[in-house]
Amino acid sequence: MRPDELAAALKTQARQMGFTLAGITTPDPPPHFDTYRHWVEAGLHGEMAYLAEERALARRADPRQILPECRAILVLGIPYFNPALASSESAHATNTGRVAAYAWGDDYHLVLPPRLQALVRFLEEQVGHPIPNRYYTDTGPLLERDLAQRAGLGWIGKNTCLISPKHGSYFLLAEILLGLDLPPDPPFSTDHCGTCTRCIQACPTACIRPDRTLDARRCISYLTIENKGEIPPSLRPQMGNWVFGCDICQMVCPWNRRFASPHGDPAFAPREGLSLPVLSNELTLTPEAFQRKFRNNPVKRAKRRGYLRNVAVAAANARDAASFPALQHALTDPEPLVQEHARWAIQALGQQ
Repeated sequence: MRPDELAAALKTQARQMGFTLAGITTPDPPPHFDTYRHWVEAGLHGEMAYLAEERALARRADPRQILPECRAILVLGIPYFNPALASSESAHATNTGRVAAYAWGDDYHLVLPPRLQALVRFLEEQVGHPIPNRYYTDTGPLLERDLAQRAGLGWIGKNTCLISPKHGSYFLLAEILLGLDLPPDPPFSTDHCGTCTRCIQACPTACIRPDRTLDARRCISYLTIENKGEIPPSLRPQMGNWVFGCDICQMVCPWNRRFASPHGDPAFAPREGLSLPVLSNELTLTPEAFQRKFRNNPVKRAKRRGYLRNVAVAAANARDAASFPALQHALTDPEPLVQEHARWAIQALGQQ
């Protein structure tokens, strides 16, 4: 099989496994690495220290630092469910929180690696010998969106998301570094954001910067997931009822409103009670109940104390009077972080 035939067969196999987007690029240094390095040097990554480690920086600058034998990178995108499915339900709800749509079902960190392994096995069967490889999905020191753009999957939008002109941005990225020569796809060279600034205008915390980067320290997704301490009081009122992640900058994007499919891969299908959790119920989750509810789900990343912290803030912002008894109970929670945010929420509710 010729390299071009092998590349075509690999991408066809990937699509059959649920990866709507599939492209191949080279392991050359990513074009926006200097932007990334300046972003880290400015401290805009917040407390995500792993993004600034010297070894990780070197690897992001050159994928061959990860796999010296690397000669091609397969970049993949798999869709998750459109948050518009929940927006109409929550439009008038005052007692529910909101969870980013990628976290409505199973954790992609668990779902995707077996599929990536299967793709490697498929390729090895075609060539008849083992292939040096490494695969990642948001877990390795790679500039994923740079690689995806160079593999022809889409462009990096003003909201920093990779946007496909046919599918929008509701998809997760994954990469396989391969010690095999495969012809690269042409990079996606057109910027289709134009003069649109809807994502910038819609961001409640004004975290989107003009150079297509974020101030992570102000991003609702960062504040509810990566931030392990208290949420700055000045930002709490701007966070709305988001209890894990945020979809706002994608929801207002015209490319998602026009082209994104409402449904994603079945593995990410919404579990009951996850997309619009009842705030008063969430505040009473015991450690055991939290583990049961979010088994194999991304929300576990926030841990119980972080999640209940977020729920307390959401209850105040939603003006959910029904959560008042649960907030009072949270004042005796064993976690000081939960106590402090419950105290703030009670005071905020009392002032409304």
